[in-house]
Amino acid sequence: MANQLKLATIDTILTLHQQRWSVRRIAKTLGIHRDTVARHLRQANQTRALTGLAEVKLGQTPTGSEAVKLGQALTGSAEALPAVGAHGAAGTEPAGSVRSTVLPLAPEPARQPSLCEPFRAVIQAKLDQGLTAQRIYQDLVVEHGFGGKYHSVRRFVRRLAPKQELPFRRLECGPGEEAQVDFGKGAPTQDAEGRRRRPHVFRIVLSYSRKAYSEAVPRQTTEAFLRCLENAFWHFGGVPQRLVLDNLKAAVTKADWFDPEINPKVRSFGQHYGIALLPTKPYTPRHKGKIERGVDYVQENALKGRVFASLDEHNHFLLDWEQTIADTRIHGTTRRQVSVLFREVERAALQRLPLERFPCFCEGRRVVHRDGHVEVERAYYSVPPEYLARAVWVRWDGRLVRIFNQRLEQIALHPRHEPGRFSTQSQHLANRKISGVERGAAWLLGKVRCLGPHSSRWAEAVIQQRGVEGVRVLQGLLALASRHPVAALERACDIALSHGAYHLRTLRALLARDAPRQEQFAFLQEHPLIRDLSTYGQFVHDTLQKEAL
Repeated sequence: MANQLKLATIDTILTLHQQRWSVRRIAKTLGIHRDTVARHLRQANQTRALTGLAEVKLGQTPTGSEAVKLGQALTGSAEALPAVGAHGAAGTEPAGSVRSTVLPLAPEPARQPSLCEPFRAVIQAKLDQGLTAQRIYQDLVVEHGFGGKYHSVRRFVRRLAPKQELPFRRLECGPGEEAQVDFGKGAPTQDAEGRRRRPHVFRIVLSYSRKAYSEAVPRQTTEAFLRCLENAFWHFGGVPQRLVLDNLKAAVTKADWFDPEINPKVRSFGQHYGIALLPTKPYTPRHKGKIERGVDYVQENALKGRVFASLDEHNHFLLDWEQTIADTRIHGTTRRQVSVLFREVERAALQRLPLERFPCFCEGRRVVHRDGHVEVERAYYSVPPEYLARAVWVRWDGRLVRIFNQRLEQIALHPRHEPGRFSTQSQHLANRKISGVERGAAWLLGKVRCLGPHSSRWAEAVIQQRGVEGVRVLQGLLALASRHPVAALERACDIALSHGAYHLRTLRALLARDAPRQEQFAFLQEHPLIRDLSTYGQFVHDTLQKEAL
């Protein structure tokens, strides 16, 4: 809606303009917008052309019907200006009457005729063809020998084809399709410490019926915004299809008309309730005009001049006011009572509420540490190795910790741990960072079997003879396989096994000098040199008898 100025302010604008003040200086001095000043000056010029007051000089006052005509043109009403005397003199007014002086407009200074004036018809014809000022200037130079500058043509074209503003388009919607939401300042309220503060008032309006819900909150946080939205949906008994909201920091991470970045928690809230979130264009409040006026309505009708002892008292008053005042009014646009239109038409068109409310959780942005973990409440939780040093989103409650990537895809799930504890899942460890000792003896023996039978038997003997100490020996055996031929390692393991040597240093020595295999001889039971055992027994008996004598 255009700004409505008092007649005295309009007179001041015209007077300052007569004194050669610029539009910017007038707007800054009077505290109004430059477009408003320019609009009233345009209206004054149109009035001067219609009423024939162009010849009125500075310091003169229009008289009689001229003043009435000027008042009608400026305000749209003949009663806007009081009657003046027949001769226009201030002294002829009746006693006790309110004197109102319409300040006349000074005639515009004489302008030097434009060099383009002789070519008006030509320029107009080319404008009708849709040619640009640059093209018209080029044609004038070539076809008519025009000697002026391009800027002269551009200024003349602007006067011939003034830019006309198009009216705004009202976008109405069906029942249950849209709701608009915004925050405003509430009434002074005492906090827990006895200090008087002004909380923020959340308000949501259903665009079809204008049914609304209001709630006061201390701060505009994401949690407060979502709780207010949720309370509103359960108060309505349903959910609209889309939500038009301002680019408040609690909901929009980065404002962008084409592709805004929505807070991840707010996005999850929208998915939970099945509602589309549509931020408005930055610095364009008319995109949510219903809620803009709705916030003003709360502040002016409900909260102005009131003081509350607590936030609860503030909210109880707002709820009662919505039901007894706002819902019972006849809305100026719909011409229907708000509560009746909502009850009869829009309530049935809302989407159903989910079975449960939006889960309460905390969330935050984290950067993965060098050890592949993120910190949550002084406990540490692992993530896949490809997310090292990258940013992730973490959500946690009293039982679980969920970790998401930037596309809100879950990449890890952990049970909640006490502070100081680490929760590391095996699938989050890179293969190169898992040692053979961690994998166990069975895994190492399986790797050694790939080398050959002699290496496998030697490795099994090492585990049997040395136990846990042998696990690291098998790691060394696999390391030797990467530096020596497998055939030479097989031969060394065979020799070491034949000697009963189960140390890695033995294998290294054998690989260095390539020692021969130890031969094994079978024990003979009968041979001419081997005497019978009875002979040895008789020899022992005779020896003992001699020693006794």
